[in-house]
Amino acid sequence: MSRSFIVRTFGCQMNDHDSERIAGLLEADGLTAVADQDDADIVVLNTCCIRENADNKLYGSLGWLRSWKNERAGRQIVVSGCLAQKDRDIVAGKAPWVDVVMGTHNVHRAAELVRHAESCGPITEIFDEAVIDDHALFPSALPARRETSYNAWVTIQIGCDNSCAFCIVPSVRGVEISRPFDEVLTEVRSLAATGVTEVTLLGQNVNSYGRDLQVASRQAGSNDVRLRPLFSELLSAVGQVPGIRRVRFVSPHPKDMRPETFAAMANTPAVCEHLHYPLQSGSDRVLAAMHRGYTADRYLQRLGQARAAVPDLAVSTDIIVGFPDETDADFEATLEVAAEGDYDYAYTFVFSPRTGTEAASMTDRFVEAAVVAERFDRLRLVVEPCALAKHLDRIGRVEEVLIEGPSKRDPAMISGRTRQNKLVHFAADEPLLTGSYGLVEVTSAAPHHLIGRLLELTAAPTHKRRIPVLAG
Repeated sequence: MSRSFIVRTFGCQMNDHDSERIAGLLEADGLTAVADQDDADIVVLNTCCIRENADNKLYGSLGWLRSWKNERAGRQIVVSGCLAQKDRDIVAGKAPWVDVVMGTHNVHRAAELVRHAESCGPITEIFDEAVIDDHALFPSALPARRETSYNAWVTIQIGCDNSCAFCIVPSVRGVEISRPFDEVLTEVRSLAATGVTEVTLLGQNVNSYGRDLQVASRQAGSNDVRLRPLFSELLSAVGQVPGIRRVRFVSPHPKDMRPETFAAMANTPAVCEHLHYPLQSGSDRVLAAMHRGYTADRYLQRLGQARAAVPDLAVSTDIIVGFPDETDADFEATLEVAAEGDYDYAYTFVFSPRTGTEAASMTDRFVEAAVVAERFDRLRLVVEPCALAKHLDRIGRVEEVLIEGPSKRDPAMISGRTRQNKLVHFAADEPLLTGSYGLVEVTSAAPHHLIGRLLELTAAPTHKRRIPVLAG
């Protein structure tokens, strides 16, 4: 009987994609994936370290996993991802019952490390930089075990060359390395051939894609000229792959956003009308201290260009409250820009110092917790009404929805997403196929989702995973 595993993921889409690859490698090595931890022989915790509560989640989980491991001989615990990369030997020091600690640069070694630990005992393996090898460098070159058959992540870039004062990502993901243009297209074509209709292009800063690449000029008579491929060109090319109906991307950086990207979004029908555009702060003084590379005015100017170029564009953002030395005036500026930004959704965060970042050393300038909490509540009073108003404006519209499955909160309802990445719940009178497309009339709205009525199915998937109809 084969051994079994389960992968639990914390963090961003890049971590989600790494988890798919870890699961794919373990499955290719003869292990069986299970849905319940009690049935597993191996638990993989793929970690994030972007905020302090990620540390608490990991070490709290490792505490009760110790008892889980002791319940049955042969069980193993694997810690991977960004927090493992950051903490290195600290993980084994705090939790010596962990069998494998591996970082962000050796995902390709997951199965080998599990086998090593099984026969030779615990191992910590952290590479300081990406391995220059087709299968090691980009997780997309590895086998994957995806949870869905209709959408997929596609890595186009790893690492980050920015120096944002609050961010630990460059330390744990390394320098920017772009994936060759043709290799990305080859993977997308392969995914489309298996029935994938929606892809999301992944990178820490996708719109700096290609800065480290060169390709021959496509202009006649100038083959000796070398040019970098642009993200906008890749976006357009992916959107033209037969079978791909939707293309998304995360995450861009405002300082590198180019008009060509907006044009590609507008002129490529498959590219969805959604832009995640992180603000972080509306104060120029704080933005400079963060090393963000743009001003509030420049940010809003580019946002206006995006909305002018792409009709019905939905915009989401990230905002940090309480960055060191943030004054009342700085925060008021953030409120003003957040209101002018008129976001469909905003992810708001309290500043979390991460050891190894510049901001973490500014201890004498940390904002008092009570002040931060009050500001956080005030910011929500600005961004949440904007989100609700955006949703109320969609009542009566007919939206194309990609059907994902039963609602997590109400299994009697079906959930899907619009091109603007808005979650829609609706009832169904007969079983539906996940990965189908349908037209849904929006009948009511809430701050974080829409309610609708299914009008008709417009496209069926090539796979046959049905969603049952539940009474309710």
